[in-house]
Amino acid sequence: VYYWKVQSLSRRSRRHVEKKILTFRGNKTFGMLPGLEPYSSYKLNVRVVNGKGEGPASPDKVFKTPEGVPSSPSFLKITNPTLDSLTLEWGSPTHPNGVLTSYTLKFQPINNTHELGPLVEIRIPANESSLILKNLNYSTRYKFYFNAQTSVGSGSQITEEAVTIMDE
Repeated sequence: VYYWKVQSLSRRSRRHVEKKILTFRGNKTFGMLPGLEPYSSYKLNVRVVNGKGEGPASPDKVFKTPEGVPSSPSFLKITNPTLDSLTLEWGSPTHPNGVLTSYTLKFQPINNTHELGPLVEIRIPANESSLILKNLNYSTRYKFYFNAQTSVGSGSQITEEAVTIMDE
């Protein structure tokens, strides 16, 4: 079985095509293809091999893999601290593995003894790339947890910490 990725369905860019070959012994009529990437289009064909060598290829068969969960966002940057606000900026996941549906931001204050305060959760539309968090406590350190979602579920999160300023 010869198979190769034609394209990612979340990015239209094409790349160098690397054909993979999987050999099955005997008269098997099915098998598993390892290493497939989520939300991608593939082609495959089958060839029979005997003592004289490889026969002609079957017609190419196109198939698509389902969506998966995204990789973590590419970055999370926290800027513009004021007395009661912080600005968050982020980059979309390097491998969305599907159609992004939203981002989830969770954050909580950390006190001087490193105890965590109540956790706040905010759902953010997938087309956003920044957010201004207002009504925060002054001179307070916050811990942020941030991840992206597809219809399949949540990807891995990235974390960051930042402090609001003490006085203007």
